[in-house]
Amino acid sequence: MLKTKILIVDDELIMRESLGGWLERDGHIIEKAVSGEEALQKMEKTRFDILLVDIKMEGMSGLELLKKVKETDPDIDVVMITAFGSISSSIEAMKNGAYDYLLKPFDPNELGVLIEKIVETKAQVMENLYLREQHKEITRFENMIGQSSAMRNVFSLIQDIAPMESTVLLTGETGTGKGLAAKAIHTHSPRYQGPFMGINCGAIPEHLMESELFGYQKGAFTDAKENKKGRLELAHGGTLFLDEIGEISMRMQIDLLRVLEDRIFYRVGGTQPIESDFRVIAATNRNIEAAIKAGSFREDLFYRLNVISIEIPPLRERKDDIPLLADQFLFRFSQETNKSIKKIHREAIDDMMIYEWPGNVRELENAIERAVVVCKGDVIIPENLPIFKFEHSYSPKPVSLKEMEKLHIMTVLTDNDWNISRCASILEIDRSTLYNKIKTYDIKRNDGVT
Repeated sequence: MLKTKILIVDDELIMRESLGGWLERDGHIIEKAVSGEEALQKMEKTRFDILLVDIKMEGMSGLELLKKVKETDPDIDVVMITAFGSISSSIEAMKNGAYDYLLKPFDPNELGVLIEKIVETKAQVMENLYLREQHKEITRFENMIGQSSAMRNVFSLIQDIAPMESTVLLTGETGTGKGLAAKAIHTHSPRYQGPFMGINCGAIPEHLMESELFGYQKGAFTDAKENKKGRLELAHGGTLFLDEIGEISMRMQIDLLRVLEDRIFYRVGGTQPIESDFRVIAATNRNIEAAIKAGSFREDLFYRLNVISIEIPPLRERKDDIPLLADQFLFRFSQETNKSIKKIHREAIDDMMIYEWPGNVRELENAIERAVVVCKGDVIIPENLPIFKFEHSYSPKPVSLKEMEKLHIMTVLTDNDWNISRCASILEIDRSTLYNKIKTYDIKRNDGVT
């Protein structure tokens, strides 16, 4: 049993000594107080786990002490000690937050059992708190959600690199959450109080990109009626996020490279150099190394950006996260649409687990939003999800047991419209085993048999 700090509060010497002796023999740490006032003084200096308090004492009563203790530290467990004639006071004490009460005279074993029960309860509460915090840490990092090993690795990398000043390159397909990762890095960095200034390099026309990045002076061109700060200047003290950096033009790549080297630039039409202190995070869904070979991206700029790289995995490589993400989106869109949708049907989850999600998390988010809008009941069913069209054109000629098994699984899946629960029952395996075999054999819903 864990050692516990216990404060005995009783104005009778014999009770203090008896209780203290019994509990010290059980290995607990004991302190004693002759009054409620002395108990409060001791509690200012020491954090106790349990208080044993006599209800009737000279001066401050046990009930008064209980109320003051619960006001200052509601987590302390208080056991009231009372004579048979004061049971009504004990009941009142329970209503005011006492854990339990003991009637005089009581057996030392009875006291030991009660203390052990309190200690075990406290341990269980602390374990549950730890597990909840651990689960929270695993499943959510800022606005990123994931419990798969792939996402836990991403969360860990972000925590490791966030305190640094190094430039970061985020890679991954469209819709994987590169923007959320960039914001998480900024939030956990020493620059978190500074601005997070993002610019989508693929969404701004080339002729506007220069003024958006560098800003311009009044009179620099026809519509420049006043000075304007660009994103580089506005990012001072914070983070500059260059999203879809692979789309930037070659001319802008040269200008950007100069800025990244010394953090000094000029506004369009300006003659005064401007110095800005910012950290750079870039993101792309392109294969930059292939773009370098093709001559559409500068190698020196790539090396300047690719100091630390993090690849955000596509959703098809982190399918364990799909139910978790779907539940989060369901909760959000149910609130936004004021609809009371309780859950997603198991068969709808099965469909989502099989689908390859070329649009990744963004596509899943859109799918759940649509499902919430069209759902007529309180459960999302497969028919509420966007219609995925699959062609069944696979006709293998098995020559091995593995190929025979693959063909049989494909036949069962096709004949039962990919109802995972039904297919697992027919194949006499559990659902997780079927998922593993689908993954092992790389079976996709657009595969089929004739």
